[in-house]
Amino acid sequence: MTANPYDEACAVDPALDVLFGKWKTSILYVLFHGTKRFSELQRNIPGITKKMLISHLRDLENQDIIQRVVYPSVPPRVDYSLTEAGQSLEPILELMHQWGKKHEEHLKRKRSSEAATLS
Repeated sequence: MTANPYDEACAVDPALDVLFGKWKTSILYVLFHGTKRFSELQRNIPGITKKMLISHLRDLENQDIIQRVVYPSVPPRVDYSLTEAGQSLEPILELMHQWGKKHEEHLKRKRSSEAATLS
């Protein structure tokens, strides 16, 4: 019996679920540079709301991509860092970043070419 190619393609879905969300890749990029506190994350991701940051951090923690460490101090100190699974995303996201830049340039050239043809 041959394997269903759809079954293999579906393995991409869980990976995309981890990254799905407007701010998740931004959070990961900041954490690729080391452990951060909540306020540091918020400061390094312009435009993200506190509510959205909390939501994405919880989601990434539940998916074992980041870890949250609470220190018993007053006021409480909370650090966020990447797990091993989270660190393994860095080369993947770097490739996606490079592809995105090339594709964006391709689309600009295509639009310029189409605009020149219409002129």
